[in-house]
Amino acid sequence: MVFALSMLLLSLQIVYGFIMGFAHMGYDNLHSFIPFNTARAVHTNLLVVWLLSGFMGAAYYIIPEEAENELVSVKWAYIQLISLALVGITAIIGYHFNYWEGRKFLEIPRPLDWLVVANVLLFLGLILATLFKGKKRTTTALVLTMGLFFAALLYLPGMIWFDNQTMDSFFRWWVVHLWVEGVWELIMGGILAFLLIKLTGVDREVIEKWLYVIVGLTFISGILGTGHHYYFIGAPKYWLIIGGIFSAMEPLAFLAMALFAVAMYRKGEKRHPNKMALNWTLGTAIVSFAGAGLLGLAHTFPAVNLYTHGTLVTAMHAHLAFWGAYGMIVLALISYTMPNMTGRKFYDSATGNYAFWLSNIGMIGMTTAFAAAGVAQVYMERIMGLEFGEVQKEIQIHFLVLVLCATLFATGITLYIYEFVRYGRPTDEALIK
Repeated sequence: MVFALSMLLLSLQIVYGFIMGFAHMGYDNLHSFIPFNTARAVHTNLLVVWLLSGFMGAAYYIIPEEAENELVSVKWAYIQLISLALVGITAIIGYHFNYWEGRKFLEIPRPLDWLVVANVLLFLGLILATLFKGKKRTTTALVLTMGLFFAALLYLPGMIWFDNQTMDSFFRWWVVHLWVEGVWELIMGGILAFLLIKLTGVDREVIEKWLYVIVGLTFISGILGTGHHYYFIGAPKYWLIIGGIFSAMEPLAFLAMALFAVAMYRKGEKRHPNKMALNWTLGTAIVSFAGAGLLGLAHTFPAVNLYTHGTLVTAMHAHLAFWGAYGMIVLALISYTMPNMTGRKFYDSATGNYAFWLSNIGMIGMTTAFAAAGVAQVYMERIMGLEFGEVQKEIQIHFLVLVLCATLFATGITLYIYEFVRYGRPTDEALIK
């Protein structure tokens, strides 16, 4: 059910992405019902919620298996899932009626914030109780749990109320940056280690030593790298220097993950039959390095970011980074766990392979379109000095390319969800493909 919620929210996110894409092309026909700022808020918040529900599903599967202990309460897990869905749906509907705080990426209203906190505390209680009552406490389980715990902890700075805009923006990035470029990387590392142990047969001790390296690189680069967001908000200038230096180190964590995954695959003594899960797992390591690592590095230096900050260049980096680092790892885990939970030996199919390649080719095409539009925007708007609205009209053609590539991406995701629905029910009859 947790993964089904993720698939539903991912589908809705894609729909709102298309609404924004057509609006950028000049076809903003839904503006009276869904203004662009509403579509953007819904699109980004759906991203966060479907990934979080995927991470929660991962924890509900991985922690009991790693701890060799059943989940302490399945009933409360269902309550936690349903309440998360209700809070998310309430927030999304509320955005359409201007029920929000208006703070970018943290639009959710304060009363719902407290419900989110209560929900996450319940989730953490279930996970921690399961882990500490278990027979084992593996490094993989501890890193995943640590990532989830710090994700919850770092949500709190975004709930502090400030009358000063600079202070508010300063602490808002503690949530936004330290999630996606900090503790979420720990969650990704934990899930990646689990999948590689299961899919390659490499000794757990070897894989978990790599995990220590990834954790170290993530903390060293991610925490101080927060400074690369502090443009135009009145923060001291030294943050730009610190942020630029440590942000340049952030690709090292993703490079380590990519080398780690490929090395473990080549070293593996066995080849698990689940080729779809293996494709998504290795794809995660490689695409995340390209999107989060290289494209992040391309515009994180202060001399460059001064011009690109807040433009479509940022969207270029963000789309491939989120997809590679977090979206693909959730789909990898679903591909691995579904046969185990349903009793089907459904490890490979033409439809599944099309889903993998179409979604990735489509996302790379979208990233390229964002890059072209972003570079043109930077030049015309911030160097030539043209008005924002005039520049948006000039770059509309790039969004035609983007929408075409998004259609390819959506086709791949549709095929993935089709197989998820078709083969997602438990059965005693093994399907051999």
